[in-house]
Amino acid sequence: MKNLLILITVTTLTFSCNNSKHEHYSAFEKNLKANNHPGKKLMETNCYACHSATANEENRLAPPMIAVKMRYLKDNTTKEAFINDLKDWMKNPNAENAKMYGAVKRFGVMPKQILPDETIEKIGNYIYDYDIEKPDWFDNHYKKMHQINKNNE
Repeated sequence: MKNLLILITVTTLTFSCNNSKHEHYSAFEKNLKANNHPGKKLMETNCYACHSATANEENRLAPPMIAVKMRYLKDNTTKEAFINDLKDWMKNPNAENAKMYGAVKRFGVMPKQILPDETIEKIGNYIYDYDIEKPDWFDNHYKKMHQINKNNE
């Protein structure tokens, strides 16, 4: 009986340790893929001048990219629809087709972007598939703004 208990304990520990290493490796591998994704560099180059995750809340020029992602991914949006919505907005931004009404009210309509479809698609693929950097203040801001909107309904 004692040998059986030892065998079960050793087996459990072995599989538990192995699973943890696999999960850690998977997270590392995903992070490596995200960092090497061409859309990440394109987003940082073309979008972060206004949509940076490091700008403070009061002096920013536009909402952070995490806010854009969260708003555009409402209602179980497919990747294709997400990318098409980004393309439509970037090529012809106007108040009538805005999805981020609060951002348009605060910052105005963003300038039209002259980017090739391929560039927008790579940026959209990256945003859709990977975690986007979030400002330190974002979670509190998001809760506050959505509580205000909920109370106004």
